[in-house]
Amino acid sequence: MIAFIGMGLLGSNFTKALLKKGEQVQVWNRTASKAKALEALGATAFDSVADAVRGADRVHITLKDDDAVNEILAMAEAGLKPGCMIIDHTTTSAHGAAERTEAWKTKGFTYLHAPVFMGPQNALESTGTMLVSGDQSVIATIEPELAKMTGKVVNFGTKNNSAAGMKLIGNLFLIAMTAGVVDSLALAKSLGINAAEVATLFNSWNPAGMLPARLNKITSNTFDQPTWELAMARKDARLMMEEATAGNVVLSVIPAIAEVMDNWIERGYAHSDWTVIGKDAVS
Repeated sequence: MIAFIGMGLLGSNFTKALLKKGEQVQVWNRTASKAKALEALGATAFDSVADAVRGADRVHITLKDDDAVNEILAMAEAGLKPGCMIIDHTTTSAHGAAERTEAWKTKGFTYLHAPVFMGPQNALESTGTMLVSGDQSVIATIEPELAKMTGKVVNFGTKNNSAAGMKLIGNLFLIAMTAGVVDSLALAKSLGINAAEVATLFNSWNPAGMLPARLNKITSNTFDQPTWELAMARKDARLMMEEATAGNVVLSVIPAIAEVMDNWIERGYAHSDWTVIGKDAVS
């Protein structure tokens, strides 16, 4: 028996996929209608979260944040089956994941934080990436079941909040990347280049392939072997901002990065590889 708590876009599609696989799933959602809607597909919806988890061997959670997880788990506690496993897919703080792992262990339950890089369609199709870390004996027991829910389960070792940290790191990169795309489109607008033409550029040239080399450059501390000098990158940033200003367009990301570049140039790194701006992050 599986209980699934939180019937947002991700949780509801996880539930649909489990039902298609023949699992018996009990569901609950704060807005009851979202849980009730899944009864037509075979789920059993409950008005009380404690009733929804009653008898379940595994309780999956997809909620908003630490506060929501703590609140709902406290409400569910009375119905939890002794020894059941709580699997939390919510994106939370790393310290919150660590605290919950230990707190629920003292109560006799196994809490495993397993955040995901999956959209609703991934949850429905059981594709994407799920992250885990912590007690390796626990992970070994549950990993085959988690693998059925996702295309890939990545194990980040014994630290019980590494998965939470990795999820935040990944999301930070997605936010930064998207903000960079927005600045690129804004610069294109100022230059009279439409979005379709920008798409043509990135369909032909994929900068994602440069990520491993850039990461290695920063972590290996080889800034004295430049492929793009910081001074030249800063010059390009100036040109971008000048073009944007001339086109009456505001860039959000590049001005902040330019300030960081200026700081490193003042520190004497003008002729180092421009990735030197990441030196303090790894030293």
